Amino acid sequence: QVQLVESGGGLVQAGGSLRLSCAASGRTFSNYVMGWFRQAPGKDREFVAVISWSGGRTIYADSVKGRFTISRDNAKNTVDLQMNSLKPEDTAVYYCATRRSAVVNTAPEWYDYWGQGTQVTVSS
Repeated sequence: QVQLVESGGGLVQAGGSLRLSCAASGRTFSNYVMGWFRQAPGKDREFVAVISWSGGRTIYADSVKGRFTISRDNAKNTVDLQMNSLKPEDTAVYYCATRRSAVVNTAPEWYDYWGQGTQVTVSS
């Protein structure tokens, strides 16, 4: 069993920055793909970013490319999402998710474990 706990959400003005962190426990973290997703009220959960177990491969949603950066520290069992130039449309609950795999995937249904989410609100 893997447990994921997100932190770092909050309220920020448009153009500002936030750094989300996800702490994992329960397994050898380095064998797991880590993804970030978000869900706004009334909308489906959508892919934001994913990072391979080694950190060597990352994929971003077009809507966040160039503004968000995903990174991981396997020694600390953490994965971070640095969010810059935030926009009101980035407002959502952000979730981290994981699955033991050598390949990455952007589909939320592919992931086995999820955190409880952290709220990000961007005011205009």
